[in-house]
Amino acid sequence: MRVFSAAKTVADCFKFRNKIGTDVAVEALRDYRRVHPKRLDDVWRNAETDRVTRVIRPYLEAIG
Repeated sequence: MRVFSAAKTVADCFKFRNKIGTDVAVEALRDYRRVHPKRLDDVWRNAETDRVTRVIRPYLEAIG
């Protein structure tokens, strides 16, 4: 799998959460926030592209 950006990878983790597990997706989001605290809007844009905004919204609100 090709990695385009960290934000895209986080959104993809939520897209494929049934295959890799929700705990992995949440951990990826936490790690992304720790490294890039001001760039959560990039994750949101990629979540819109992957059509997982309804899934990722509660997690972003909880950590945001």
